[in-house]
Amino acid sequence: MSFSCRNIGMPGTPDLQPNMPLTERNLDLLYPLDWFYERVGRALPRVREVPGAEVPEPFHKLLVGNHDMTPTLEAFHGERIYIRVLEREIFGDTLIRLVVLNLENRHRPVEIGAIVIHLNHFPAEARALVLEGRIPVGTILADFAIVHESRPQAFISVESDAMIAESLAFEGDHTLFGRRNFLLTSQGEVLADIIEILAPESE
Repeated sequence: MSFSCRNIGMPGTPDLQPNMPLTERNLDLLYPLDWFYERVGRALPRVREVPGAEVPEPFHKLLVGNHDMTPTLEAFHGERIYIRVLEREIFGDTLIRLVVLNLENRHRPVEIGAIVIHLNHFPAEARALVLEGRIPVGTILADFAIVHESRPQAFISVESDAMIAESLAFEGDHTLFGRRNFLLTSQGEVLADIIEILAPESE
């Protein structure tokens, strides 16, 4: 699946103050996924913020906490994960892409995500792998021992639409769970700005 392309300008990171309480900032719950919807004129799916304590299992153990998503999903499913890039754009040292995370052996999609990656924070070899677009960022960060922190900003529920259902290979309407997350460098700079939405069946 691919989106038609039209240039709507470089997506900015709407909130570069991840230490600020949610009540004091305007966090776009669907960013940067909404950038891909906007560029093709598609209506956004319904989304709401959910307190971490109200995220149901098994999604709670996967989403709630300061952990990276890729190794968490790999441990949960018992196999490695690769990504399939649906769409991407590069603006200087910034890469924005829409991806599906798939189980390596069963080739089953387990997450759809959109991410803004600031490439200047990666060494040359790691940066090349990010641009290649098969290995998840979380795996690259671990393999290259890049010091960083995962800082979730909000947990969300999303009502699935046709695009999400097609990308995650399911039928019918589902309430999905996900999170808005920052990956920060050891100096507190934003390495990546992410939305992560899990597939409806995680077993």
